[in-house]
Amino acid sequence: MPRFYVEGCQDAQTGITIMGEDVNHIKNVLRLTIGDTITVCDGAGKEYECEIAEISKEQVYANIVDINQNAAELPCNITLFQGMPKSDKMEFIIQKAVELGAAGIVPVMMKRTVVKLEDKKKDKKRERYQMIAESAAKQSGRGIIPEVTGFMSFREALQYAGKFDLLIVPYESADGIAYAREIIAQASNLPDGANIGIFIGPEGGFAKEEIDAVKDCMQVVSLGSRILRTDTAAITTMSMVMLATEMQ
Repeated sequence: MPRFYVEGCQDAQTGITIMGEDVNHIKNVLRLTIGDTITVCDGAGKEYECEIAEISKEQVYANIVDINQNAAELPCNITLFQGMPKSDKMEFIIQKAVELGAAGIVPVMMKRTVVKLEDKKKDKKRERYQMIAESAAKQSGRGIIPEVTGFMSFREALQYAGKFDLLIVPYESADGIAYAREIIAQASNLPDGANIGIFIGPEGGFAKEEIDAVKDCMQVVSLGSRILRTDTAAITTMSMVMLATEMQ
């Protein structure tokens, strides 16, 4: 069933109005007509099964048939702090992180980040990243659209994550996989609504001083004896934490 996100529809009782680019998508891409059924999400975890009642040039009005809580969201909020990679890898990482249940993605400019962006380009990049997050949320049946924040320095990212309940840092020089299993398992024991942060380094990995800065406040773990690319490390860790939280 086609899925659309409409902010501010939480108080809707009988019908929902869809405006903007989704109108063209409904009319000219999906070619939906009056009587067709769609799903509308309020972006806060609630979804409305609706039947299209009116289609005009600027808006689509749909009657609410049923209201349900979205079942695709994880019990804990996972935020991916991703060291900014080269090329279009960030787009791929965002897409997969959203599919795996991330509640937010933070692009982080770390010491070994190769990419250098001017402020104007950062704004455009963020807009692009947010569009990718929305598309991935629709495709994977999410009840929310995860936020891609503005670019942060490593220090800013540490401050942002300061009150998280569990912070995990995969690092190629960490000892053994047993400790990683122990830490990942902790995610299954966290209460609903807990905040989990995953820090992933860029292509060059974390600088030693970055690891030194987090070793006393985060869980530095190994992902095995192989050195993983930054996108592989992100998806691997997201997958493990997702499964752990689903097993609550």
